[in-house]
Amino acid sequence: MKNKTLVITLLSIAAFAVGCEKKQTTSQQIDKVQTETKAAAQDMKDYTFAQKAEFVKTMQGQLDALNKDLDELSAKIDSSSDAVKAEAKPKLQALRDQTAQLNKQLDDAKNATESTWDSVKSDFQKAYDATKDGFNQARQWVSDKIAP
Repeated sequence: MKNKTLVITLLSIAAFAVGCEKKQTTSQQIDKVQTETKAAAQDMKDYTFAQKAEFVKTMQGQLDALNKDLDELSAKIDSSSDAVKAEAKPKLQALRDQTAQLNKQLDDAKNATESTWDSVKSDFQKAYDATKDGFNQARQWVSDKIAP
């Protein structure tokens, strides 16, 4: 009987924990994104010119994720008040401009030669870090302006 009670209690706790994990706070989401950003930045440092195609493919995936994040931020802002929309418009445009610049730099990486590889990769990394920082600031701003 004690074993049944113990098993039921453990299963209840596990079910509760799983249910709680589905809702993440904005700060938890930001922490997760920052961790992923650090991992992506480290990954960028490790690519050699011989791995250029793999680098481009990986960074294209990162860029696609940024564009998805931008769409999600835009949707949250679109469902907010007119004042928030007006204040957010230049912030969103700046993020769109940064991702467009990042796309251009990814094209530069695709066309890099062995002699320009380290410079192109470094420039991309700087732009990527700046863009991710901009996204993190925008997420924080949205969470401050719009109640979850």
